[in-house]
Amino acid sequence: MYITKDDIYGDWQEYTLENDHGMSVSILNYGGIITKLIVPDRHGKTENVVLGYKNYADYAHNTNYLGAQIGRVAGRIKNSSFQLNGNTYVLTNNEGNHHLHGGSDGFHQVVWDAETFQSKNEATLVLNRTSAHMEEGYPGNLDVSITYTLNNANELTLSYEASSDQDTPVALTNHTYFNLSGNRRDTVHNHHVEFESDYFAELDEELIPTGRLMEPTGTPFDFRNGRSLGEGLKPDTAQQKIVGNGYDHYFVLGKERTIKVLEQSSGRNMEIRTNQPGMVLYTANGLDAGLALNNGPSQKYAGVCFEAQAHPAALHHEGFPGVIAASGETYTSYITYSFK
Repeated sequence: MYITKDDIYGDWQEYTLENDHGMSVSILNYGGIITKLIVPDRHGKTENVVLGYKNYADYAHNTNYLGAQIGRVAGRIKNSSFQLNGNTYVLTNNEGNHHLHGGSDGFHQVVWDAETFQSKNEATLVLNRTSAHMEEGYPGNLDVSITYTLNNANELTLSYEASSDQDTPVALTNHTYFNLSGNRRDTVHNHHVEFESDYFAELDEELIPTGRLMEPTGTPFDFRNGRSLGEGLKPDTAQQKIVGNGYDHYFVLGKERTIKVLEQSSGRNMEIRTNQPGMVLYTANGLDAGLALNNGPSQKYAGVCFEAQAHPAALHHEGFPGVIAASGETYTSYITYSFK
């Protein structure tokens, strides 16, 4: 196991964790951003399987959230407000009338304190920060820790802990765009995805959940027996059209809480395991074109995000997994990416 640190500029630093089998992950202390993830294919050839900017300075205005950690709350909060304990809290508007991914200066655009640890079979980076009371409009001082652990079984685990001195919404996740073809030689059309989910959240024209959970049977939203993402990147249903012909939807996960992804040309298999109740599947329908990325210019469907999380729709609708972290209690979650 190896850990290296590179100064980027100013107080930005990039940490690279590498195991004994050629897998490595590079992470900025700015935004907790995963800039590169190097993974072997079926022949042992190692290539980058995530989207990142060619020029690191572009992360300062990371409106596509490439590789970023998202908080305090991932997703869209309707009308940038919510009620809690008899009080109304007004958040930053950063997507029309709504609040997206923690606001204009969310966790994706701050510098975190960093420390590293190393053992025979694991390399670890821990990022810490305190989100101050009323930062972006959220109540409570929230202490947050994100731990990245790479092991010799080719598994990368992101572990989250947070605690607040007031009740406050918390729903943390990672917004990495995966493309298992390696060095982004193809779009994600040929990624075969399988997971157990009996319901997904209906969206309105502004991509805000209506409160209705829809059954996927007979639609492109049914992944229970697996399907190619390309089958869903079409204007076949109103829900696909709303998000720009693809997926940007919250799926309530089944008991197993496992997502399996296969990219056939490279033979790469990724299994995602989490303790979170659901996941937003996003196929980069709105990815800005012409951005200078690490493997060529950006384009629609260049990557796919699997954002394991609870959902902020719970602040306005019943039936969604709750996002309120009680004062004095510790919020915990994890996401493990396992490669074969």
